[in-house]
This record gives sequence, structure tokens and C-alpha cells, in this order.
Amino acid sequence: MATIAAGLFVSWNGPLLIPAATRLQGIFFWDLLVYLLEGLVFLVTGLQIRTVLDRLDPISLRGPLLAVLLTVAVVVIARFIWVFPATYLPRWLSRKLARRDPAPPWRQVFFLAFVGIRGVVSLAAALAIPLTTLAGVPFPYRDLILFVTFGVIVVTLVGQGLVLPGVVRCVGLGSHAAEEREREHAAELSARAEALNVVQNRLDRLAAEGRIAPEVLAILRARHHDRVGRLPRSPSDGFETASAVAELRSDLIAAEREFIYQLFREGKITDEARRRIERELDLEEAGIACKKEGGVEPPL
Repeated sequence: MATIAAGLFVSWNGPLLIPAATRLQGIFFWDLLVYLLEGLVFLVTGLQIRTVLDRLDPISLRGPLLAVLLTVAVVVIARFIWVFPATYLPRWLSRKLARRDPAPPWRQVFFLAFVGIRGVVSLAAALAIPLTTLAGVPFPYRDLILFVTFGVIVVTLVGQGLVLPGVVRCVGLGSHAAEEREREHAAELSARAEALNVVQNRLDRLAAEGRIAPEVLAILRARHHDRVGRLPRSPSDGFETASAVAELRSDLIAAEREFIYQLFREGKITDEARRRIERELDLEEAGIACKKEGGVEPPL
């Protein structure tokens, strides 16, 4: 959910409409906001479920438990009924869509339908039910709705979550995931190489126009060649070396950050200077984290 919110923030604002610093702060802000909201909802639900359990008669829990199981079955079956037609029917009706975005294998669609886990949205909807009606009487079956919602979340999170590895092995998604990851890495590598070519052409044009001093041009060319040299020749080339370099760079950044903090404690630099240096180190470390997630060395 946090990733979706951050992605919507970037997509809505556009990469060229706002400064980089503002965009980074916005993404971090949405991540933190979604994390706090989800934690708050689950905290309130935990307090509510204690009250609900106190009101329910332990002897009469058979009905609520049966309602939980029935709701889980309906949720899972309804998701299968919806996901498969929503995936394949538009591509059957539109050849243009099928060519632009081919239908995925049924194994991936099956896995998507199976992991229909209900979470914070269901909790928020259940908690939004008022305590009383307009007539002032308790809202009918509110405690039962809260109990069933909480039970469905527990069953889908714990029950379905525990069997996910077995489902992945049974439908053979391991090999498909490896192939998809390789295609993604190849596309990313191609995009990085093409972007660096654009930069090279731009730099050559500025140099031909005489708009860059020779010493500045030498620095920029050296940096550009260093970025080009960091790109692997193929998606499977140099991953182990790149991973080792990333780990070592993380250690070096940690050592540099500790030294800067020591200088600040000794009064040799101001707090503003320390924060500027730490921001640069944080950005570099974030680039290393992106490399570890994506598998392609970022040519920073």
C-alpha cells in the first residue's frame, strides 16, 4: 500500500514538474503516513476485538466462527471468479490490447487470485460502522461484523500466508519468476545504456558549441565514462562482483558517517554541515539499496 501511494505521488506530479528533493521527501512522507495509518487501524481493531470478545458468549461462538469460515470461502471464490475473466476477457475482445499487453500465464493469474488477502481496508470499513442508529439503539450485529472481519483477516494472513510457498511450488512459479526477473533486468539495463547515450550526445553537442570549459569537460567525461563502465554487458554479467562492491560501499559509508558524527561531537563542524554530508551519504546508500533490489548496478 505504501508503494502504491508513493507511486501515485510520483505519477501525478511527474518526474519533470517538481524538484528531485521535493519528490524524494514526498515519497518518504507517503511511506511514513501509510505506515502510521495502518498501525493506527490495527491498534484500534485490537482494542475493539477485546470488547467484542467480552460481549460474545464463549458458548455461542460456533455461529460467529462458522460465519468467518463461510466469509473466507466466499471471498476466495469470488476473487477467482473475478480475476480470471478480468484478465483474459478484455484481451479476447481487443486484439490491440492483446498485442500491447499479452495475457499472462494462467499460473500467475491463479497466484494473484489466491493471494486475495484482506487487511486495512476491511478493518477501516468495519470500524466505520456507527455504534448506534439514528434511533439511539445499538447498531444491529456490529460486534458480529467486527468479529467476522477480524477472523477473515487472521485466516487470510496466517492461513493463506503459510501455504503460499507450497502453492508457488505446485504451480511452478519459480521458473516463471526467474524468467520475468531476467527480462526486467534486461529492459532496465537497456534503458540505462540508452539514457547514458543520450547524455553522451548532449555532452558532445555542448562541447562542440564551446559552451563548456576544457577542465569542466574533462571532469564530466571522466564521470560519464565511469558510469558507463559500471554497467554490466548482460543482465547475468557481474552480479556477484556488483553485490560485493555494494556491500563494501555500504561499510565505507557507515565508516564515513561515524567519522562525521565524531567531528560534530568534537565541535569541528556545525550541525548544518553534518546534515548536508549525511544527506549525500543517505542518497548514495539509497542508490546502493536500489541496486540490491533491482540487481543492476546504478551508474551514480
